[in-house]
Amino acid sequence: MMMRSFPPFLLLLPVLPVPAAAQSLLPGNWDVTSKSVELVVPGAPGFLLRMMRGKSKTEHKCLPVAEARNGVATLLAPKPEAKCTIERSVIAGGHIDHVMACPQKKGPPLHVSSVGSYATTTFNVRTTMTGQTDKGPLRIVADPAAVRTDTRCRN
Repeated sequence: MMMRSFPPFLLLLPVLPVPAAAQSLLPGNWDVTSKSVELVVPGAPGFLLRMMRGKSKTEHKCLPVAEARNGVATLLAPKPEAKCTIERSVIAGGHIDHVMACPQKKGPPLHVSSVGSYATTTFNVRTTMTGQTDKGPLRIVADPAAVRTDTRCRN
């Protein structure tokens, strides 16, 4: 794995996909914050990994009324270029259990597992991404969490 391909992995963490299901979230403004917990990225400088460990990134998202009925999936929808495939997804009764595979440019797909809980105004998951790079095994663990911050969307 080349150093320049390292940041996109972290950018995927807060936007991991969960397919649409019957659970509903309340519409309005949402903040989705992902905190890095563990970073094992072969070939990446150790000082960079130490600097990133424990850091958070927050995305501000609008959840329109028309999309709120789709539940957690609406806020966690991936960017299309990720091209991940869902292997298992159970989102029911306040619990999230989701596993997917995401292709790499080189090598076997990365496996992403998200387990957590949700309610109408929050969700919390532990996301673990594992895989093999040409320089060795990769493991990234993050804790994405979301909270509804306003009943209306900011423009």
